[in-house]
Amino acid sequence: MKKILYIILDGLGDLPIEELGGNTPLEAASTPYMDSLVKEGMQGLMYPVKKGIAPESDIAVISLLGYDAHKVYTGRGPLEAFALGIEVNDGDLALRVNFATVKEESNEILDRRAGRDLTTEEASGLSKEINEKVKLERGSFVFRNTVGHRGILVIRKEGKLRGFITNTDPAYGREGVFGVAKEIFPSHFLEAKPMPGYEDDPGAILSAELVNEFVEKSRKVLQEAEINKRRKEKGKLVANIILCRDAGDSLPKFIPIGETTGLKFASFVQMPVEKGIALLCKMEVVEVPLPSGNLKRDYQCWAELVKKNISGVDGLYVHIKGPDEPGHDGDFFKKKEVIELIDKYFFGSLLENINKKDYLICVTADHSTPCKLKAHSEDPVPVLIYGWKQDNTRVFSEREAQKGRLGEILGKELIFKLKEFAQG
Repeated sequence: MKKILYIILDGLGDLPIEELGGNTPLEAASTPYMDSLVKEGMQGLMYPVKKGIAPESDIAVISLLGYDAHKVYTGRGPLEAFALGIEVNDGDLALRVNFATVKEESNEILDRRAGRDLTTEEASGLSKEINEKVKLERGSFVFRNTVGHRGILVIRKEGKLRGFITNTDPAYGREGVFGVAKEIFPSHFLEAKPMPGYEDDPGAILSAELVNEFVEKSRKVLQEAEINKRRKEKGKLVANIILCRDAGDSLPKFIPIGETTGLKFASFVQMPVEKGIALLCKMEVVEVPLPSGNLKRDYQCWAELVKKNISGVDGLYVHIKGPDEPGHDGDFFKKKEVIELIDKYFFGSLLENINKKDYLICVTADHSTPCKLKAHSEDPVPVLIYGWKQDNTRVFSEREAQKGRLGEILGKELIFKLKEFAQG
């Protein structure tokens, strides 16, 4: 059986852009190494969850690992909290949060990510102030920053809290327990409320009230924080509000991936949510260095780690955040550049140092993040598979993938196809 390299380029998919000659960033990018895999492999299109859903990364990753997200998902908050080692018991309320910027005199959001330049040191300092100065009247909480502007909030109360509450972050809605990215959303932060059907649920009512209390009290602390005063003096956006989303009140129950696939998988991931999913489905997690700020060095490092760690497992799941952030920023030139760096320094370093014939290599995305939308979309993503059969496609791209022999598939089907193809 061939070793499986299952490589996810976060937010890779996009839509045609006039300034790129009607091409997507992937189509406009120079990607000789990924194209070389296409020429000896095949392509297709994939809906990460299903048609009509613009998925967040968590439900997309769950699907890409072969699980039915509709059956196991309990919210993003519990996944990220678990990844950080924060205990989440049934009835605790866990939420994913962002430090963001609002106008001081109103609820208008200036930037959902506080300029995307909040350092770990700054975020840690702000988190420390919140934990020391904010007290909830009817509950307790754990607040922790993770990567950049991101963080986790876990609220605890005797009795059962419920995750069926709306987000205060306007960019994401909820369909049941699923978080769904909105293409168009209000420019102000929202009040948490019980979701439709849970308006009379005491646990949901209390959960929404506790979240709103935390947001209001933490906002007052952030407005007076010296860290924010220094940011303002430097002309930077202040991190003066916490946006909350994707609440959950229990951890998901996964059948171990070794049982569902019959294979031993390990994973390389950058973000807490992917780490949480990997740990919960009993996948070995390969620790990787924090981003250095030098993408060339980081991608070469990851390629070396892939080579070192593949021998002890049947497959490696590699999730590279790169293309997603410039997609959210609407920066198509940067997205094109990041794709080219991944091709040259990750795939180039990897493919030149392994015997490709020993591997089944899949490259795809967890979702599309079109630059013109600055948000996830429901569009399908391209899938390339090397090491099984060939088709007549020549370059890795959204348009070429439409012609591929793989056709259209759903995310939850892909890992099982990879196993079948690897076994020959």
